[in-house]
Amino acid sequence: MSPLRPPIRAPQQSRSRETRQRLLETTIASLAVRGWGATTVGSVARQAGVSRGAAQHHFPTREDLITAALEYMGEQRIAQARLAGAAVPEGPDRPYAVARLIVEYYTDELFKAALHVWTAAASDDDLRSRVLPFENKFSREVFGLSMGILGFDKDDAEARQAVQATLDLARGLGLADLLSDDSARREQVVNFWGGQLAALAADRASR
Repeated sequence: MSPLRPPIRAPQQSRSRETRQRLLETTIASLAVRGWGATTVGSVARQAGVSRGAAQHHFPTREDLITAALEYMGEQRIAQARLAGAAVPEGPDRPYAVARLIVEYYTDELFKAALHVWTAAASDDDLRSRVLPFENKFSREVFGLSMGILGFDKDDAEARQAVQATLDLARGLGLADLLSDDSARREQVVNFWGGQLAALAADRASR
């Protein structure tokens, strides 16, 4: 007699992963469109076509759901930034492309979804303690990516300040864009700031 084989769990595990991803993607979409207040475990479950019990199996509380969605969202944003960074061409326009890459990172729909959570976290200590590590992690990723594309030495203090200022500037543009379409003025800012990075890169190249 053949020994009993354990049940095959792969299909069930696959369905579980698909359910979890659907919940995360629905959470991000809900944050971007409906905001923090309307994004609850129950509402996300309904939008995702998942039972509340199944949703709570993956994410027992709203904080658990939002935290996981932020991490998932951050990984998506970084992956997109890396792809864009790999496509940046060599040449004198490279610093301008980097400035645009950073600004786009802080003005896309995923960033707008994250902003709703940041606003809520400003008055919620527990949520803030969950959000800050992710935001710091992904900001460091974008910083390092930008330094690498520009060819700046990580120990170059002036270059580090310039790239950090670009990130800070881009966050401000992202906030402005949340209230109204600021794309025309934003393009002017990108061109101006790209010129600052280009001048710094040219100076470093001439040494």
